[in-house]
Amino acid sequence: MEVVDIHSLGKSVLWATFAITFTLGAVMQKTGFCSMGAISDVFIVSSWNRLRQWFLAIGVAILGFTFLSHFGLIDSLKTIYTSNKFLWLSTLVGSIMFGFGMVLASGCGSKTLVRIGGGNLKSVIVYMVLGLTAYMTLRGFLGVIRINTLDAVFITFATSQDLPSLLAAPLGVERANLHLILGLIIGCTFIAYAVSSKTFRTAENLFAGIAVGLAITAVWWVSGSLGHLAEDPNTLEEVFLLTNSGKMESLSFVAPYAYSLDWLMMYSDTSKVLTIGIVALVGMILGSATVALLTKTFRWESFRNTEDTANHLLGAALMGFGGVTALGCTVGQGLSGISTLALGSILALPGFILGGYLGVRYLQLRLVPNPCA
Repeated sequence: MEVVDIHSLGKSVLWATFAITFTLGAVMQKTGFCSMGAISDVFIVSSWNRLRQWFLAIGVAILGFTFLSHFGLIDSLKTIYTSNKFLWLSTLVGSIMFGFGMVLASGCGSKTLVRIGGGNLKSVIVYMVLGLTAYMTLRGFLGVIRINTLDAVFITFATSQDLPSLLAAPLGVERANLHLILGLIIGCTFIAYAVSSKTFRTAENLFAGIAVGLAITAVWWVSGSLGHLAEDPNTLEEVFLLTNSGKMESLSFVAPYAYSLDWLMMYSDTSKVLTIGIVALVGMILGSATVALLTKTFRWESFRNTEDTANHLLGAALMGFGGVTALGCTVGQGLSGISTLALGSILALPGFILGGYLGVRYLQLRLVPNPCA
């Protein structure tokens, strides 16, 4: 029996994650890919291009995850998104809160990292507040509130909550075959919608959407194939190396904020180790910073005034609580999660868009002078 060097394999997992997210950070910095920007563009300037970038990335991620599963490279049921417990209220409330918060904070979790790489000091504060709030929502008093209120409302399915599992028995189709069929149909539908606009079909837009979708797919492979051991030589149990959830993971940028702060503060505790999520944050920032420096777009930016400061603080807190409650952000649920065709992720997507719309409307109303003042 071949002896697995877990230490060396773990290093390979982390370096692969760093390479992918360094590239992703560079792509997002260069192309302006941003889910918050996608929503605000639609409602403020009636431009759908960045929303189409996001939908193109979703389509590519769905196809990528589907093919990885179909060819046996990953087990599609071993993710944090496909449990049989459908937390519909938490997902809906959390996604709306996150969407609203990301508008106030000038970007979602991934955009915050890209902005830090570009020299934005406001985003450094957002990073810390988001991470702290996320940690309190995971393990602190906000977590107790979440578990006893929103998480107490759920539906338990007889199968996993992904569409192939839910529909296989009623349709009388084998789940694996149905996953391939649904993955192809839904993924291609997102892609077809994205590229249906002639104005969207530029090299930069296509590159942004495809690159982001491939990055999500690549991290699924890193976590679910490269870092997967059917039997840990130490525990004799199945393990996904260096994931915070203990399951197969792709990119998400809320809970890893909390884990990164925990790792930094408890660095001398040998039980605290670098994980895929933490390394992804570093890769995103450095990739963005590299492009910003090379293109001479790096510049320091700070808060304009008290209201700007308050908006970013409140937005960061809403993203921290909302992102954990919804089980992910616009990347975690809106790309990684939806690539699994999980019902919760499908519900979260319109929640993010609704929250983003409400955030945009709020800021617009704040700009209108009060005639009674």
